[in-house]
Amino acid sequence: MLQNAVLASSVDFNAMPALGDIVRYHAARKPDGLAVWFEARSTSWRELDHNTSRVANALIAAGVQPGDRVAFVGKGNDEFFELMFGIAKAGAVFVPVGWRLAAPEIVQIVDDAEAKALFVGVDQLSRMDEFRAGMPHVKVFIGMEASGVGLSTFANWRDAQSNRDPELPVGQGDVALQLYTSGTTGKPKGVMLSHRNLLVGRREAMEHKMPWNTWTESDVNLVAMPLGHIGGVGWAIVGFFNGATTILLREFLPGAVLDAIEHRGISKMFMAPAALQILLAQPRVREIDYSRVRYILYGASPIALDLLRQATEVFGCGFAQQYGMTETTGTVVYLPPEDHTPEGNKRMRGAGLPMPGVEIRITGADRQVLGPDEIGEIETRSIANMVGYWKQPDATRETVDNDGWLRTGDAGYLDADGYLYIQDRFKDMIVSGAENVYPSEVESAIYGHPSVADVAVIGIPDDRWGEAVKAVVVLKPGFDFDADSIIAFARTRIAAYKAPKSVDLVDVLPRNASGKILRRLLREPYWAGRERQVN
Repeated sequence: MLQNAVLASSVDFNAMPALGDIVRYHAARKPDGLAVWFEARSTSWRELDHNTSRVANALIAAGVQPGDRVAFVGKGNDEFFELMFGIAKAGAVFVPVGWRLAAPEIVQIVDDAEAKALFVGVDQLSRMDEFRAGMPHVKVFIGMEASGVGLSTFANWRDAQSNRDPELPVGQGDVALQLYTSGTTGKPKGVMLSHRNLLVGRREAMEHKMPWNTWTESDVNLVAMPLGHIGGVGWAIVGFFNGATTILLREFLPGAVLDAIEHRGISKMFMAPAALQILLAQPRVREIDYSRVRYILYGASPIALDLLRQATEVFGCGFAQQYGMTETTGTVVYLPPEDHTPEGNKRMRGAGLPMPGVEIRITGADRQVLGPDEIGEIETRSIANMVGYWKQPDATRETVDNDGWLRTGDAGYLDADGYLYIQDRFKDMIVSGAENVYPSEVESAIYGHPSVADVAVIGIPDDRWGEAVKAVVVLKPGFDFDADSIIAFARTRIAAYKAPKSVDLVDVLPRNASGKILRRLLREPYWAGRERQVN
């Protein structure tokens, strides 16, 4: 599939200090190598380099200045990466927006970013009237893949320019990417990530030669997670950085993922636990040849031990958990494959060890540092910590202190061996009878019940205990709903006070694009009419 395949150890990561340098570097080394494959369209590194220079020149001709924001909304396509690297070559900032958002949410984000240009996927063309009316900063609207509603096509717009590299100076500290937080609890914030954030920490990690994190240029990387999130675009950047071939899917569709594994020679991929769960439910999942798959990385939300055990059995490859967030440019903690065993173990319930160059600590209410096995807020410090929130200095100072420690908002603890265990988001913690109950722990206990396909746990008002633990479940096909059986099963795995007091049945759980359960939506009916959302 690839020409000039060589070990990634021969890649000079120092030659790529900024995003635009990635395509320049690999195009010079292996111009005919396959960079991207998307729906039967293939792009070599030479073509990618030339097209990204055309994009940069087109942006400059349109009046986009270094530091200006350029936005994209739509499902994944190969032109997305031409746009991303072209924006980097122009010294501008890329703002990819989640396509699943409602039109008013997209308008709010693009307007907040003060984007000078918006690139619109074919799946978004019906919203153009709303976009034009609500985005006063946008001067240029371009349609990706196809024209419509008065839009120029990306290809025509791009190809009107020279493929000569503009060679604008770009500093490592310059902002390259602005991603908006999911906004599950309030107005989304624009997280500013620099070229240094995106690349230097990855380079340091490569130098430690961890097998799961080692790439060869014959690796084939599957990108199927949403590109408006760090788990999608960040994972794609890692593959490009290492010179791998990227197989891009327009969106996560389980059949398309299995087809890519079977026919495109996928060797590495990143999946949210919810996506793994969907894959494992496919009828032909055990019929696929997974011999080319070397590693599956998973993260973005907690994973039930039973689900992880099933995944290791079916896929038969190395698994590595990734813990991080948009504000940390993705992964800051990893659980290596050697800590995954078929029978399961304590460490498989954890997030793992800090990445090279990453510090982790647990702090209490007054930010004092806690000892082993004490639960508190997880804080992290590394070169990957964000530049800050776009035009929100107060929120930035609340999140990152003067010493560079970033408050994650997650509750967890470190054990005596330095392994990090995530309990849950602090805001999702349930306080029942003065005991702290973390939903992810209860969800993991319930997930192994033979009738349960999916589960979310929330706290609801309780006159005696303040809050009571409630499970909301989706059943597997063919099973009857038996709340008492589910509660009894949970009690065999966790303390009785943590087990659900009641169970509700739904057809599907609400999740955001990165797979995280929207517990706020599940809680709302039970807390309606109350002044506070805690009791």
